[in-house]
Amino acid sequence: MKKDLHPKNYRPVVFQDLNNGVTYLTRSTVATKESIVLDGIEYPLVTVHITGSSHPFYTGEERVLDIEGRVDKFKARSEAAKAAKEARIASAKKQKARAAAKAAKADQTKDTE
Repeated sequence: MKKDLHPKNYRPVVFQDLNNGVTYLTRSTVATKESIVLDGIEYPLVTVHITGSSHPFYTGEERVLDIEGRVDKFKARSEAAKAAKEARIASAKKQKARAAAKAAKADQTKDTE
């Protein structure tokens, strides 16, 4: 085995599940700026979104995700993008028409001179 392969700065760290507030006190080398007091002792705190206490595989509960809301958001973004594209096309047509009118007016003033 290679020597000095693993870090030596293990310390007690608290991992907290954001879903249900469950905390786990374990040893880790993770760096964090937050801290928490457990049993009168201050520990570094790492917040995580999901742990074994809230994961559906381990808890046996099925969670329904907001699929409809995601689809609605996607459709709204799609419609907004479509409207923005149409507005850009209309603006480009207007600019082209203005440039053509300006050129035609310049030709008329040139012919009258």
